[in-house]
Amino acid sequence: MQLAAVKQSIGLAIECIKPSERVQLAAVRRNGNAILRIKNPSEEMQIAAVSINPAIIQYIKNPSERVKSAAVKQEGNAIQYIKNPSDIVQLDAVSQDGDSIEYIVNPSERVQLAAVTQSPYALQQIKNPSKSVQRQAKFAWPNF
Repeated sequence: MQLAAVKQSIGLAIECIKPSERVQLAAVRRNGNAILRIKNPSEEMQIAAVSINPAIIQYIKNPSERVKSAAVKQEGNAIQYIKNPSDIVQLDAVSQDGDSIEYIVNPSERVQLAAVTQSPYALQQIKNPSKSVQRQAKFAWPNF
């Protein structure tokens, strides 16, 4: 019955019942914002939520690297909501959307190369790109 209530209410009935983890997960899969009503959501719930709405990561306390990567793989710009993203999360973000490099403070050359490979316009967001980053942008996008 709880599962039916959650499915019928776009997942928001979760605050009116004391749901099992299975019901909570169903609610989050129905509406990623339902995670805002769950105390201590599991990593699986967090991944389900950011898969639907990557920006929801800004409301998840201490997301794991897997959750961060899931968010930026869905929408590279979600990196703007992640404090001190690891090199791997940065690479995931720029591989999805090279222009998301604008939200990365001091990206490594490896991240810069991945960004311009994905989008030559990312070059405009990089302060003092190295010659190899400039070459990669031109190589990846000859008409740029």
